[in-house]
Amino acid sequence: MIQFDRFTLTNGLRVIVHQDLSTPMAVMNIMYDVGARDEDPQQTGFAHLFEHLMFGGSVNIEDYDEPLQMAGGENNAYTTNDLTNYYITLPAENLETAFWLESDRMLSLGFSEKSLETQRKVVCEEFKEHYLTKPYGDVWHKMRELAYTVHPYRWMTIGKELAHIEEAKLEDVKRFFFKHYRPVNAVLVVAGNVTTEKVKALAEKWFGDIPSGEKYVRNLPQEPAQTAARKLEVKANVPLDAFYKTWHIGNRLDGDYHATDLMSDILSGGGSSRLYQSLVKEQKLFSNIECYHFGSTENGLLSIEGKLVKGVKMEDAEKAVMAEVEKIKTSPVSEQELQKVKNKTESMIAFEDMSVMNRANSLAYYELLGDAAWMNEELDKYAAVTVEDIRSVAGKIFREENSNTIYYLSNN
Repeated sequence: MIQFDRFTLTNGLRVIVHQDLSTPMAVMNIMYDVGARDEDPQQTGFAHLFEHLMFGGSVNIEDYDEPLQMAGGENNAYTTNDLTNYYITLPAENLETAFWLESDRMLSLGFSEKSLETQRKVVCEEFKEHYLTKPYGDVWHKMRELAYTVHPYRWMTIGKELAHIEEAKLEDVKRFFFKHYRPVNAVLVVAGNVTTEKVKALAEKWFGDIPSGEKYVRNLPQEPAQTAARKLEVKANVPLDAFYKTWHIGNRLDGDYHATDLMSDILSGGGSSRLYQSLVKEQKLFSNIECYHFGSTENGLLSIEGKLVKGVKMEDAEKAVMAEVEKIKTSPVSEQELQKVKNKTESMIAFEDMSVMNRANSLAYYELLGDAAWMNEELDKYAAVTVEDIRSVAGKIFREENSNTIYYLSNN
């Protein structure tokens, strides 16, 4: 059970404090309720661009990293389709340095043509390196566009196309910042060797006077239920043929989420999983294969993907995958098989919770979902999943009309 205190500043900033006196360190985690799904379809990649711009200095602090390093701290960030997260670890005695740095860039991020141009180049190079020139790098751009017709999950966090970042204007960037990066749209978590009293005092001192901003009310176009299978064939200069198939699943708060998560582990949770045993080890159709989902806040995708053994026909590989899918739909998994993936999930959660940084991140995430206390209910929700739940969600998800398939063929 993760204990925490919670309060809200008058400007709407939600603050969570988790005390752990076993460490001399403290973690500050700020999660903003903005991700790639909140972008203009004609100006994508902005949330990720801001992940970089936020380290470009503020009006008052030219170099964000230098004072943090002098205080013995480290920092990083990540962006997803759903959220943007920044975090700092440093000795607890230097906690105020983190408050100073984070509040300053929330209040007065340094906007300049020079900073924008510098970070634009970094992001454009990342786009080219990972998504344009890397083998199979464009597959999820293509898959998202295939699977989604109207929902903004149809583009990746990096952006829909390179031109959107190349053509980003300073005024557009400023507008995006002041719409989303405000106290009322953020959750601040402080964890480690801290007290609620100290955190409250520091939060009031450094964040209390920042204008709250307008609460962002999300009103995104909802993806209609898919009624016909979609397929795409791609030929590229890649070493092996690759198979990708996705199915639409419910959102992160859907009642079927935990059963869906466990089902993906039954299919692809390591060397003893069904897909690996059957398709890699026994039939030798794939060199590797995995099943996973993205844990998206809104309705997401479950994916099965793998690289084929040279000489195997794509149609034969897909047929074998679908045979395994049919088994989990029609034949109940054993209690032993289900308990095995439950144990694995419990161990994974326990291992993650050992880290103060992970605890801070999780508290922020669940608060953004609706309530930080939900973090303490996850294990019970996984434990409650039954064999019948697995069969039921498999039947709901694994329908051909709900599927999107890409044959990624090597032209070598």
